[in-house]
Amino acid sequence: MNIRTSSTIDGNLLLEALDADDRTLLAPHAERREVRRGDVLIRAGDDVSHVTFPSHHCVVTLVVPLMDGKSVETATVGREGAMGGVVSHGYLPAFGQAVVQVGGPVIRIDAARLSEAKQASKSIRDLFVRYADCLLAQVLQSVACNAAHTIERRCLRWLLTLQDRIGTPELPVTHELLADMLGVRRAYLTEVLGRMQREGLITMGHGRITLPDRARAEAGSCECHAAVRRHFEEVMGAVYAPGGRIVAVDVGDPERLRPPSALVKDATP
Repeated sequence: MNIRTSSTIDGNLLLEALDADDRTLLAPHAERREVRRGDVLIRAGDDVSHVTFPSHHCVVTLVVPLMDGKSVETATVGREGAMGGVVSHGYLPAFGQAVVQVGGPVIRIDAARLSEAKQASKSIRDLFVRYADCLLAQVLQSVACNAAHTIERRCLRWLLTLQDRIGTPELPVTHELLADMLGVRRAYLTEVLGRMQREGLITMGHGRITLPDRARAEAGSCECHAAVRRHFEEVMGAVYAPGGRIVAVDVGDPERLRPPSALVKDATP
């Protein structure tokens, strides 16, 4: 049973960035549920009927499945964001898939109800345009990273991105999961991770990888992680803790932030 108060949408920084009136618009249409690692929230080709907001420590990866059975990560979404019908009215076929990497609570809002709220509130509309711009930036940077950078640098980028969303040095990542995200064979990735551990960049345990020194990991990564992080700061007013975790989104004063790209603005309903 849904609790029809603003507490229904607590735990997601995108929704928490809204003022009380806007939260009241969305809260009656929000439902919470728990998801587990491996759950597929959106499948390629499905009509997207709901917008899903990871909450608290939950993390979902957007991937593109390939014909040979592999899949490649295009974006990672935690409590700072959302997926499915972020800009459109929804009910369009999904191009990729949304797979849970770290289980936890999610908030779902019917895409049509969210579209109505965007029409009723300029601040809701602006928030989602800004987030769509940042999500697009993450996807584009991921494409560039996959094409131009070494597997070691790509691996560190993905681990840092995950750490930004859960905030702990110890990351619940298996070799199999990471190989899937990077689109490489598990045996090859195991060799790569072994080299990285010998260099002191990571430590490995059963079902987890730890970044013992974030500064070293950032130095060893490519520029892609920092570029996306900077874009979130400039467009969304993202606030990061010293350990890297995103702790707030602040769009209360749009004049101090960079405007979203015209490409995204033109696509809004």
